[in-house]
Amino acid sequence: MRLRYYIYILLLTLQVFPAHAQRRLIQNMPEHDDKAYYFGITLGFNYSMFRFKYSQSFAETDTFKSIASRFGPGFNLGLMGNLKLNKFVDLRFIPTLIFAEKPVSLLMRSSVGADSSVSRPVESIYMHLPLQLKFKSDRIHNFRFYALVGGKLDIDMAANARSRRPDEFIKVKPIDLGAELGVGFEFYYPNFIFSPEIKLSQGLMNAQFKDARIPLSNAIDNMTTRMIVISIHLEG
Repeated sequence: MRLRYYIYILLLTLQVFPAHAQRRLIQNMPEHDDKAYYFGITLGFNYSMFRFKYSQSFAETDTFKSIASRFGPGFNLGLMGNLKLNKFVDLRFIPTLIFAEKPVSLLMRSSVGADSSVSRPVESIYMHLPLQLKFKSDRIHNFRFYALVGGKLDIDMAANARSRRPDEFIKVKPIDLGAELGVGFEFYYPNFIFSPEIKLSQGLMNAQFKDARIPLSNAIDNMTTRMIVISIHLEG
Protein backbone atom coordinates (compact mmCIF):
# COMPACT_ATOMS: atom_id res chain seq x y z
CA MET A 1 0.00 0.00 0.00
CA ARG A 2 2.84 2.38 0.91
CA LEU A 3 4.69 1.51 -2.33
CA ARG A 4 1.59 2.31 -4.36
CA TYR A 5 1.38 5.66 -2.55
CA TYR A 6 4.99 6.51 -3.41
CA ILE A 7 4.47 5.54 -7.06
CA TYR A 8 1.41 7.78 -7.19
CA ILE A 9 3.38 10.73 -5.76
CA LEU A 10 6.21 10.12 -8.24
CA LEU A 11 3.86 10.03 -11.22
CA LEU A 12 2.14 13.20 -10.04
CA THR A 13 5.50 14.95 -9.64
CA LEU A 14 6.59 13.93 -13.14
CA GLN A 15 3.36 15.39 -14.53
CA VAL A 16 3.59 18.66 -12.59
CA PHE A 17 7.31 19.36 -13.17
CA PRO A 18 7.17 19.60 -16.98
CA ALA A 19 4.19 21.93 -16.73
CA HIS A 20 6.02 24.05 -14.17
CA ALA A 21 9.20 24.08 -16.27
CA GLN A 22 7.25 25.06 -19.37
CA ARG A 23 5.68 27.92 -17.45
CA ARG A 24 9.10 29.08 -16.25
CA LEU A 25 10.59 28.99 -19.76
CA ILE A 26 8.10 31.44 -21.21
CA GLN A 27 10.00 34.29 -22.85
CA ASN A 28 8.72 37.68 -21.76
CA MET A 29 8.31 40.50 -24.29
CA PRO A 30 9.51 38.43 -27.30
CA GLU A 31 8.69 41.30 -29.68
CA HIS A 32 10.96 43.74 -27.87
CA ASP A 33 14.12 42.75 -29.77
CA ASP A 34 12.44 43.74 -33.04
CA LYS A 35 11.77 47.32 -31.95
CA ALA A 36 13.75 49.97 -33.83
CA TYR A 37 13.63 52.25 -30.81
CA TYR A 38 12.13 52.46 -27.34
CA PHE A 39 12.08 54.72 -24.29
CA GLY A 40 12.43 54.43 -20.54
CA ILE A 41 13.13 56.20 -17.29
CA THR A 42 16.22 56.04 -15.10
CA LEU A 43 16.81 56.72 -11.44
CA GLY A 44 19.65 56.04 -9.05
CA PHE A 45 22.42 57.51 -6.99
CA ASN A 46 26.00 58.62 -7.51
CA TYR A 47 29.30 59.24 -5.77
CA SER A 48 31.45 62.08 -7.11
CA MET A 49 34.77 63.74 -6.28
CA PHE A 50 37.46 66.02 -7.67
CA ARG A 51 40.91 64.95 -8.80
CA PHE A 52 43.52 67.67 -8.22
CA LYS A 53 46.81 68.45 -9.90
CA TYR A 54 48.78 70.89 -7.78
CA SER A 55 50.38 74.03 -9.16
CA GLN A 56 53.94 75.19 -8.59
CA SER A 57 52.51 77.71 -6.16
CA PHE A 58 51.35 74.85 -3.91
CA ALA A 59 54.92 73.60 -3.57
CA GLU A 60 56.28 77.07 -2.89
CA THR A 61 53.65 78.33 -0.46
CA ASP A 62 53.31 77.41 3.18
CA THR A 63 49.55 78.03 3.26
CA PHE A 64 48.31 74.50 2.44
CA LYS A 65 49.75 71.24 3.68
CA SER A 66 47.31 69.06 1.73
CA ILE A 67 44.31 69.42 -0.57
CA ALA A 68 42.12 66.36 -1.00
CA SER A 69 38.66 65.35 -2.16
CA ARG A 70 36.65 62.25 -1.33
CA PHE A 71 33.53 60.72 -2.82
CA GLY A 72 30.29 62.41 -1.79
CA PRO A 73 26.75 61.06 -2.34
CA GLY A 74 24.06 62.31 -4.70
CA PHE A 75 21.11 61.11 -6.76
CA ASN A 76 19.94 61.23 -10.36
CA LEU A 77 16.71 61.09 -12.36
CA GLY A 78 16.36 61.01 -16.14
CA LEU A 79 14.78 59.78 -19.35
CA MET A 80 16.11 57.30 -21.89
CA GLY A 81 15.93 57.03 -25.65
CA ASN A 82 17.35 53.83 -27.21
CA LEU A 83 17.95 53.35 -30.95
CA LYS A 84 18.74 49.89 -32.32
CA LEU A 85 21.71 49.93 -34.72
CA ASN A 86 21.97 46.17 -35.16
CA LYS A 87 21.38 42.97 -33.21
CA PHE A 88 24.22 43.63 -30.78
CA VAL A 89 24.68 47.42 -30.73
CA ASP A 90 22.32 50.22 -29.61
CA LEU A 91 22.75 53.98 -29.46
CA ARG A 92 21.44 55.55 -26.24
CA PHE A 93 20.76 59.12 -25.18
CA ILE A 94 19.88 59.59 -21.50
CA PRO A 95 19.35 63.22 -20.44
CA THR A 96 19.58 63.17 -16.65
CA LEU A 97 19.33 65.64 -13.80
CA ILE A 98 22.11 64.87 -11.32
CA PHE A 99 22.48 66.30 -7.83
CA ALA A 100 26.09 65.79 -6.72
CA GLU A 101 28.25 66.72 -3.77
CA LYS A 102 32.05 66.66 -3.76
CA PRO A 103 33.63 67.21 -0.33
CA VAL A 104 37.00 69.02 -0.35
CA SER A 105 39.30 68.85 2.68
CA LEU A 106 42.17 71.25 3.37
CA LEU A 107 44.95 70.92 5.90
CA MET A 108 46.53 74.33 6.44
CA ARG A 109 49.86 75.01 8.06
CA SER A 110 49.98 77.19 11.13
CA SER A 111 52.97 79.24 12.22
CA VAL A 112 51.92 78.78 15.81
CA GLY A 113 50.20 75.76 17.34
CA ALA A 114 48.65 72.81 15.52
CA ASP A 115 47.69 72.71 11.85
CA SER A 116 44.06 73.50 11.12
CA SER A 117 41.72 71.54 8.84
CA VAL A 118 38.71 72.69 6.84
CA SER A 119 36.20 70.52 4.96
CA ARG A 120 33.51 71.93 2.70
CA PRO A 121 31.24 70.34 0.11
CA VAL A 122 31.12 71.62 -3.46
CA GLU A 123 27.54 71.10 -4.62
CA SER A 124 26.57 70.70 -8.26
CA ILE A 125 23.32 70.32 -10.17
CA TYR A 126 24.20 68.81 -13.54
CA MET A 127 22.16 68.58 -16.69
CA HIS A 128 23.91 65.38 -17.70
CA LEU A 129 23.77 64.63 -21.45
CA PRO A 130 25.47 61.30 -22.27
CA LEU A 131 25.56 59.65 -25.70
CA GLN A 132 26.49 55.99 -25.44
CA LEU A 133 27.07 52.88 -27.51
CA LYS A 134 25.56 49.83 -25.83
CA PHE A 135 27.08 46.44 -26.74
CA LYS A 136 24.64 43.61 -25.97
CA SER A 137 25.10 39.89 -25.51
CA ASP A 138 22.70 37.32 -26.90
CA ARG A 139 19.46 37.15 -24.96
CA ILE A 140 19.41 34.16 -22.62
CA HIS A 141 15.74 33.55 -21.97
CA ASN A 142 14.77 36.65 -19.94
CA PHE A 143 18.30 37.89 -19.23
CA ARG A 144 20.96 39.85 -21.09
CA PHE A 145 24.35 41.39 -20.25
CA TYR A 146 25.69 44.58 -21.83
CA ALA A 147 28.66 46.96 -21.74
CA LEU A 148 28.64 50.63 -22.68
CA VAL A 149 31.09 53.29 -23.74
CA GLY A 150 30.40 56.89 -24.63
CA GLY A 151 30.89 60.58 -24.05
CA LYS A 152 29.05 63.19 -22.03
CA LEU A 153 28.33 66.88 -21.78
CA ASP A 154 27.69 68.16 -18.26
CA ILE A 155 26.13 71.57 -17.62
CA ASP A 156 26.48 72.56 -13.98
CA MET A 157 23.54 74.82 -13.18
CA ALA A 158 24.98 75.54 -9.72
CA ALA A 159 28.41 76.62 -11.03
CA ASN A 160 29.78 79.75 -9.39
CA ALA A 161 32.37 80.78 -11.99
CA ARG A 162 30.83 84.24 -12.39
CA SER A 163 30.17 84.78 -8.70
CA ARG A 164 31.57 88.01 -7.22
CA ARG A 165 31.22 86.96 -3.58
CA PRO A 166 34.50 87.53 -1.71
CA ASP A 167 34.10 84.40 0.44
CA GLU A 168 34.02 81.78 -2.33
CA PHE A 169 35.83 78.56 -1.42
CA ILE A 170 36.63 77.55 -5.00
CA LYS A 171 35.11 78.45 -8.36
CA VAL A 172 33.78 75.83 -10.78
CA LYS A 173 33.16 76.16 -14.52
CA PRO A 174 29.64 75.40 -15.80
CA ILE A 175 30.65 73.16 -18.74
CA ASP A 176 32.48 69.85 -18.72
CA LEU A 177 33.11 67.14 -21.33
CA GLY A 178 33.98 63.60 -20.39
CA ALA A 179 34.07 59.87 -21.14
CA GLU A 180 32.02 57.01 -19.68
CA LEU A 181 32.44 53.27 -19.31
CA GLY A 182 30.03 50.83 -17.67
CA VAL A 183 28.24 47.49 -17.51
CA GLY A 184 24.66 46.45 -16.88
CA PHE A 185 22.10 43.66 -16.93
CA GLU A 186 18.63 43.40 -18.44
CA PHE A 187 15.90 41.33 -16.79
CA TYR A 188 12.80 40.91 -18.92
CA TYR A 189 9.42 40.95 -17.20
CA PRO A 190 6.00 40.61 -18.87
CA ASN A 191 5.50 44.38 -19.25
CA PHE A 192 8.88 46.05 -18.74
CA ILE A 193 12.65 45.55 -18.57
CA PHE A 194 14.43 46.01 -15.25
CA SER A 195 18.02 47.04 -15.89
CA PRO A 196 20.57 47.75 -13.11
CA GLU A 197 23.74 49.46 -14.29
CA ILE A 198 27.02 50.84 -12.93
CA LYS A 199 29.29 53.22 -14.82
CA LEU A 200 32.38 55.35 -14.31
CA SER A 201 32.13 58.90 -15.61
CA GLN A 202 35.38 60.85 -15.96
CA GLY A 203 35.58 64.56 -16.74
CA LEU A 204 38.25 65.54 -19.26
CA MET A 205 38.25 69.32 -18.91
CA ASN A 206 39.69 71.52 -16.18
CA ALA A 207 36.63 72.21 -14.03
CA GLN A 208 38.28 74.98 -12.05
CA PHE A 209 37.64 78.63 -12.88
CA LYS A 210 40.84 80.46 -12.01
CA ASP A 211 40.51 83.38 -9.64
CA ALA A 212 43.76 84.82 -8.27
CA ARG A 213 41.92 86.30 -5.29
CA ILE A 214 41.17 82.81 -3.95
CA PRO A 215 44.19 81.15 -2.27
CA LEU A 216 42.98 77.64 -3.09
CA SER A 217 42.67 78.54 -6.77
CA ASN A 218 46.35 79.49 -6.90
CA ALA A 219 47.38 76.16 -5.35
CA ILE A 220 45.51 74.02 -7.92
CA ASP A 221 46.66 73.79 -11.53
CA ASN A 222 44.05 71.33 -12.80
CA MET A 223 40.81 69.93 -11.35
CA THR A 224 38.75 67.19 -12.98
CA THR A 225 35.58 65.42 -11.88
CA ARG A 226 35.07 61.70 -11.36
CA MET A 227 31.72 60.07 -10.74
CA ILE A 228 30.46 56.56 -10.10
CA VAL A 229 26.81 56.26 -11.12
CA ILE A 230 24.59 53.35 -10.09
CA SER A 231 21.30 53.42 -11.98
CA ILE A 232 18.10 51.47 -12.41
CA HIS A 233 16.56 51.71 -15.89
CA LEU A 234 12.91 50.82 -16.45
CA GLU A 235 12.46 50.25 -20.18
CA GLY A 236 9.37 49.55 -22.24
